[in-house]
Amino acid sequence: MSETTSAASTATIPCAFCGAVNRIDLARAGQRPKCGKCGKPFLLDRPVKLTQEAFDRTISGSTAPVLVDFYADWCGPCKVMAPIIDRIARNRAGQVLVAKLDTDRAPEISARLGIRGIPTFILFRGGEEAARETGAVPAERLEALARS
Repeated sequence: MSETTSAASTATIPCAFCGAVNRIDLARAGQRPKCGKCGKPFLLDRPVKLTQEAFDRTISGSTAPVLVDFYADWCGPCKVMAPIIDRIARNRAGQVLVAKLDTDRAPEISARLGIRGIPTFILFRGGEEAARETGAVPAERLEALARS
């Protein structure tokens, strides 16, 4: 990975333990970066859970692409897609931030983004929506979305 790519691959994410917002260099994802406040590690080889409060800051504060899985715990197709999104997070760690947002806990964001069905997968670049897939789609389509 070039220095230019590395410098442009940052993500702004909240710590799962203390909630402190951290800017993470995704090129160092394999080194398990730690929270600057509580010292707990960020596990970037799996989807990062976002809250309604952290969503906008994460999307707008990340220079790396952010693939968000909009889901609900009760949704059957969401459960079917979960292992695929987990695999993408593992395979693309350091290149794409993979995140999950529970639509039942974030209805304002779901409405603002026009999410009418779940699961919905949106790729954000530079804080803007770049691509979208809705429903239980083939793994290849979701992987292509993460590469787009």
